[in-house]
Amino acid sequence: MVELKEIRKSFGDHQILNGVSLTVEEGEVVVILGPSGSGKTTLLRTINFLGPADSGTVTIDGMTVDSKKHHHREVQELRKKTGMVFQNYNLFKNKTVLHNITEGLTSVRKVPKAEAEKTAMTLLEKVNLADRANAYPAELSGGQQQRVGICRALALNPKVILFDEPTSALDPELVGEVLATMRAVAATGITMIVVTHEISFAKEVADKVVYMEEGVIVEQGTPKQVIENPQNEKTIRFLRTLLNNPIEYNI
Repeated sequence: MVELKEIRKSFGDHQILNGVSLTVEEGEVVVILGPSGSGKTTLLRTINFLGPADSGTVTIDGMTVDSKKHHHREVQELRKKTGMVFQNYNLFKNKTVLHNITEGLTSVRKVPKAEAEKTAMTLLEKVNLADRANAYPAELSGGQQQRVGICRALALNPKVILFDEPTSALDPELVGEVLATMRAVAATGITMIVVTHEISFAKEVADKVVYMEEGVIVEQGTPKQVIENPQNEKTIRFLRTLLNNPIEYNI
């Protein structure tokens, strides 16, 4: 479903991504772990060209776009295959919950308003927010806003959903409701690429875990392989720090 080849990205003299290649199969849930500054979010943003790479190719559902040489039309077509859930929600503050979800359907996909609203309400019912359809973002908790963000991404019926640390801006008591929604989304079989520090989610839901550091993929495999039995010292050091637990790994 998604294939990244030799993705490179620099900001000035600082190289953020150093030839990253990654394959994601249809229906897979891939979790990307790594310390701050490892390039996780930058990599995610190169997939839908929100932050195009300097070089390398991105393929989604059979469509390949060259990061170095691409046309606006190609990028627009590629983006139609993705949905994105942002760390800080990115909802329109002056629009209702319903309007936040229908905006992309009516303005980009040209879906009739009544049909778009029906889609939005169906999704809101699934995340127990149908009664908040006419509320504004400021009237919602962070967890509710993030669930609206997930509905907005799902409404576009994408081939793959990208999650950029979707729980990192939430108060601890609100994290669970968002993770529960993400588990439900994963259960539908949609392809997901998730940048997160939520190890429990990775162990329970991910098909593949990718560990990144200093702009490269250090280790990847099943959750059991990467989280429970990591082979690279960098992965081990990160997990010990994240879990605050001096786990003894065999390497």
